[in-house]
Amino acid sequence: MAVGVDKRKYLRPETVALLNSMSLRARLVVEGYIIGNHRSPYHGFSVEFAEHRSYGPGDEIKHIDWKLFGKTDRLYVKRYEEETNLRAHIILDTSKSMLYSSAEVSKLSYANSLAASLSYLMINQQDAVGIAKFSEKIDTFIPPKARPSHLNLILSQLDDKDSGNDTQIGMVLHELADRIKKRGMVILISDLLDKPENIMKGLKHFRHQNQEVIVFHIQDRKESEFDFDTRTKFFDMETGEEIVTEPWHIRSNYNELISKLESNYKSNCRENLIDYVPLFTDQSLDIGITEYLIKRSKLF
Repeated sequence: MAVGVDKRKYLRPETVALLNSMSLRARLVVEGYIIGNHRSPYHGFSVEFAEHRSYGPGDEIKHIDWKLFGKTDRLYVKRYEEETNLRAHIILDTSKSMLYSSAEVSKLSYANSLAASLSYLMINQQDAVGIAKFSEKIDTFIPPKARPSHLNLILSQLDDKDSGNDTQIGMVLHELADRIKKRGMVILISDLLDKPENIMKGLKHFRHQNQEVIVFHIQDRKESEFDFDTRTKFFDMETGEEIVTEPWHIRSNYNELISKLESNYKSNCRENLIDYVPLFTDQSLDIGITEYLIKRSKLF
């Protein structure tokens, strides 16, 4: 990569989506975020001093306690106990509706870039992260780990063209809530195109188990605002149903429905202490990263 490239451009979803490598995508987004904020988000490592023991063959010199050597004239090494700060599960919606795009970036591509970046960030903070991909069922479940090698396993599961079928968000959330036993953070990345009452019941299931929850509601701006001017054929990507109509016939009712839907999610999430973050696919990825870091900072 050329020297002097401003990596902040990789916070733009249309730029980072051009990268086929999820590993490169994740790294450049996070590096762009750090440059844009003039500080590193890598803080809060929980590596606590445990005890001393005598220096022996094979021990690394960098772990010798030289101050203690000066007092005792004997070599001791410090032993540390590394503790994971956070256990996080990223729950990623890969149903067919996530493939929709009115411009360069599909909802799924945006969601993948966000999931990859958050995973990269967490593991570099020594947090444990896992991922669950779902459509009408759980297709992939990788438990959280904090090892650097674990990142490659997560990133290998992210594909901008790999989608499932229908959406069954509520049912999947209940199943995952029963499976995830240890307390931590649950991050749902989805377009939330399912019955809102079922989704909220699933999210409240996590809250009843004292999980911290953040919801990233991924939307395409044209889909959300119904910005269509001419007679258009609308195709349901999950059911296959088609309708041809003049957009102005239904725009008012559609916009009212979308507004009520978003207000419903926002108010219900607030009541249940769930962070609700609406994101459009043309918005900078640093918005999602910042919201995650704000959430994390409140926990430690």
